Amino acid sequence: MSARPAQHDAFARLLHWSMAVLILAMLFIGVTMVASMTLRPSLLALHRPIGASLLVLAVVRLAHRLMRRTPALPSDLPRWQRAAAHASHVALYALMLAMPLIGWAMVSAAGNPVVLWGDVRLPAIAPHDPALYSVLRAAHAWLARALLAVIALHLAAALRHAWVRRDGVFRSMAPWPLERRVRPR
Repeated sequence: MSARPAQHDAFARLLHWSMAVLILAMLFIGVTMVASMTLRPSLLALHRPIGASLLVLAVVRLAHRLMRRTPALPSDLPRWQRAAAHASHVALYALMLAMPLIGWAMVSAAGNPVVLWGDVRLPAIAPHDPALYSVLRAAHAWLARALLAVIALHLAAALRHAWVRRDGVFRSMAPWPLERRVRPR
């Protein structure tokens, strides 16, 4: 088996950071869409194609992740932190896949088309059913909150690795090269 790389490859980093920007944009768009009836139509026109794009990117990212070795976590990282890192990544991938699928099913259950651009529409993936729509809408909202919470934890851990531990974990996914600093002992 080949040695683990020191950092994620450029494609993984591009996917990570572009998806991070799109996911945060989607969370803000979603909150604003629910709060503003005036902005709702134009935000829906953004939300649906970005959601579909994120679904495709999440599938590509998961496939890429399964085909590549990732940098090792620091050997002095406690076992519970290793388990938490693994669990948070599983949760992130699950939510990155579930959110757009549930949103798509929700729109389908409402009896509305998922319009991407102009006349380009996605097929319905759920039957038109107001009760199902209600369940899916609630699930979409709760999963958005869960995604925000997992992102906050992920960001906190990344910043801890960057600023406190200075152990190379953040550097391995940094969007640009960071200077190597020797960790004080």
